[in-house]
Amino acid sequence: MTSKIQMSRPIAELDGDEMTRILWQQIKEIALEPFVDLKTEYYDLGLKMRDITDDAVTLEAAKAIKRLGVGVKCATITPNAARMTEYHLKRMYKSPNGTLRAYLDGTVFRRPIIVPGLKSYVPGWVKPITVARHAYGDVYKAVEMKTDQPGKAELVFTGADGSQQRKTIFDFEGPGIVQGMHNRLDSIKSFAAACFEYALEAGEDLWFSAKDTISKTYDEAFRETFQALYDLQYRERFEQKGISYFYTLIDDAVARAIKSRGGFVWAMKNYDGDVLSDMISSAFGSLALMTSVLVSPGGVYEYEAAHGTVTRHYYRYLKGEKTSTNPMATLFAWTGALRKSGEQTNNPALRAFSDALEKAAVTTIATGTMTGDVAALYGAMPEVVDSETFLKKVAEKTEELLKG
Repeated sequence: MTSKIQMSRPIAELDGDEMTRILWQQIKEIALEPFVDLKTEYYDLGLKMRDITDDAVTLEAAKAIKRLGVGVKCATITPNAARMTEYHLKRMYKSPNGTLRAYLDGTVFRRPIIVPGLKSYVPGWVKPITVARHAYGDVYKAVEMKTDQPGKAELVFTGADGSQQRKTIFDFEGPGIVQGMHNRLDSIKSFAAACFEYALEAGEDLWFSAKDTISKTYDEAFRETFQALYDLQYRERFEQKGISYFYTLIDDAVARAIKSRGGFVWAMKNYDGDVLSDMISSAFGSLALMTSVLVSPGGVYEYEAAHGTVTRHYYRYLKGEKTSTNPMATLFAWTGALRKSGEQTNNPALRAFSDALEKAAVTTIATGTMTGDVAALYGAMPEVVDSETFLKKVAEKTEELLKG
């Protein structure tokens, strides 16, 4: 093997939890470190470390991504009551992804990894569908209340000049719950601009969907922002590119998407994008066959796997069993981050390595070697292997590609 590719600037490395934490280390040892002299600033976002630091480590990691320009993140646990008990936590910490996205703002783009030979669960989808998800506000920054008695819930805004706006949410005759959400118009505008730019670069139509017939202020603000920006800055460029932009209600968009052939960018608010990106990735084959990158308005990029920590496989791993856990999304998080680092630091060797590693991973599956989650989608009889074996085969193909 030739000498390792050098990096002139580190990227922020955010470790995670459970089985994906194991995959994280295997990917580094088998598929990355033999080829690249990795330079990273390491932050342990595992649940135990978040508890030890009262979650301060998550904010420090977010600051590092912003400072370095590129970050790569492993999947992490967002604790519920059961996790509180299992990990003996001091409190129920918020989603690390929510903290990172709130600090960095921006848009999450999730795009399926298309592998020749794997059949989509939606037969008509022959081209990828990219979900563009607003990464700020909504339910992830909501304030909630629970009441055990009758009373009035009000929405009150006090302006900087002391003026007030007040609306009654509901007059409770008994116990109930209340939730308040917010968003920022500057964040919505950045979201819209990121979506238009991505669609232009991809050469694909852009859809935006919400529910402004019901949410006549909140969702309407999104729709109006998109339309105003399109008319002012992007209409002519879209027409020259031969692509289109349109808004439709989210229920109509779902119906259209199912009947489509794919090949478009679908922009959605935060929670809508969270739900439907999982549906789309599963339809294309697996949650582990989906790339995910947060693009901040300031040109900061955070790459991650869109799936969870694969708890069931982790418990089997703890018993000493080998697992056939799909590392593709985590692998592509690393390649995306390294490629972007190569672009920012003018390092063509790092970019070429990232391209080769991705091609090797796709080719490994396309030629019949894969993990168990996608075996049912393969037309022939595949060779189902454990994660470590899969990564070793990918590394072998990567070396062949780099040798030319």
